[in-house]
Amino acid sequence: MSITLERVRAMDAADPLRHLHDRFLLPDNIIYLDGNSLGVLPAGTLRKQQDMVLNQWGHSLIRSWNDHGWIDAPQRIGAKIAPLIGARPHEVIVTDSVTVNLFKLITAAAALSPDRPVLLSEAGNFHTDLHVASGAVDAVPGMRLEVVPRDAVEDAIGPQTNLLLLTHVHYKSAARFDMAGITARAREAGARTIWDLSHSAGAVPLHLGRDGAELAVGCGYKYLNGGPGAPAFLYVAEHLQEALTPLLRGWMGHATPFAFSDDYVPAPGIARFLAGTPPMLSMAALECGIESFNGAPMEALWAKSVALFDLFAALIDERCSGHALDCISPPDPDLRGSHISYRHPHAFALCQALIADGVIGDFRAPDVVRFGITPLYLGYEDIWNAVERLARILETGFWRDPRFAVRGKVT
Repeated sequence: MSITLERVRAMDAADPLRHLHDRFLLPDNIIYLDGNSLGVLPAGTLRKQQDMVLNQWGHSLIRSWNDHGWIDAPQRIGAKIAPLIGARPHEVIVTDSVTVNLFKLITAAAALSPDRPVLLSEAGNFHTDLHVASGAVDAVPGMRLEVVPRDAVEDAIGPQTNLLLLTHVHYKSAARFDMAGITARAREAGARTIWDLSHSAGAVPLHLGRDGAELAVGCGYKYLNGGPGAPAFLYVAEHLQEALTPLLRGWMGHATPFAFSDDYVPAPGIARFLAGTPPMLSMAALECGIESFNGAPMEALWAKSVALFDLFAALIDERCSGHALDCISPPDPDLRGSHISYRHPHAFALCQALIADGVIGDFRAPDVVRFGITPLYLGYEDIWNAVERLARILETGFWRDPRFAVRGKVT
């Protein structure tokens, strides 16, 4: 039976999370399907930034480190992230970038098993993960990076495997690894797993503690809506924290940073993974982004994500068949994240034509157009309208406009 606009509007009317849309500022006439690359601006961020600049920085000046809790921000904001990923408050800290945090965890954790020389990862993993991994193994004597196809990862875990570095939800296809199963498989072999949660945190329900995860990093500017270049977060299970000593060290990770001693003594617990001074303007924006989840359980958000994904896929099948769109995202919600991706021989031009028509998704080389499903602010009619515009672009050949074939800087 054909999906009607009336049915879609009824789904919006019955949506218990519909009110969350009002927490965000979105441009008129834009359907934003790229929140998995850069989240949108929460309305509260403007107020928080104004207070941070005019009142805290502008009036209190350096006193703000104490008077306004700047010095505790990495731990405080990390504790607010913890419920979104199934961790305990003292197991998460906000600091630096995903890239820097990966280097910290790889080099610190590798030292626990010096007789095991292999860092194992997936071919086609997000490229910065592999780039930083290649540099991290150069910093650890005797270590080497081995990269295998996705379906060969578990079989490649062996007696020489020290660490397994995996992205939980694949950035391109949205395919999701079985965190509990792979973590257990690695542990049985004597290895540890580092999870990159950049396309998971704030998108899919996570249970790091329950699933036995020990080490993870995640992004602040995607689903967490922390703003461009927002600080990342780092997770270390409590039982492992005192065993790890970061190779990349800084005064904020010192046991007594204001003693100004020359020698390095790691701070207790996860605070040792801090390095330089926290970027407080960015930290404030990230804190507001995380607060946008207040009163919205991840299970409810995920249920809406599944429904939005299914509607998108069904509408594509109904309205865009015969136009060479090939869905590469798993149909089973237990096996995927919160975006849907299609291969198309002219994916770049198609993506640019959509953007010109007010539907912002993104392109991933060589032939994938990707659409983020962000239930905090997307409605069912948004999905309807996005597919309607896509169908029109395909039917009219609008994507063939020569201006859409020029590849410059893309999202």
